[in-house]
Amino acid sequence: MGIFMTAGGMVLEAAGGATPEAAGGAAGAGIMMVLYIVMFGAIIYFMMIRPQKKEQKKMAAMLSTLEIGDCVLTNSGFYGIIIDITDDTVIVEFGNNKNCRIPMQKTSIAQIEKANAES
Repeated sequence: MGIFMTAGGMVLEAAGGATPEAAGGAAGAGIMMVLYIVMFGAIIYFMMIRPQKKEQKKMAAMLSTLEIGDCVLTNSGFYGIIIDITDDTVIVEFGNNKNCRIPMQKTSIAQIEKANAES
């Protein structure tokens, strides 16, 4: 809008009189900021979210193959044999004592060893 002179002899330009070069620099900085945000989001996705989804799919596939008689390792470190399966729970028999049968969530199973895989 206008040029002003300060008491120290410095020249100031009013806010409305921005040059096209300054406006282009501001737009370039905005684009770079958007690119950094997109890049950061992609890094987060590929390093955190995607591996977690792959692990969930792998776990779901493992639990879908669960059958009666399979030997399982629980998240707490106990080995047992599955004697009954419902929608989201299993009954696992632990040790040689046939009276030790514990119902537990399917999600608490860490590993499955198939009964017919013994050769």
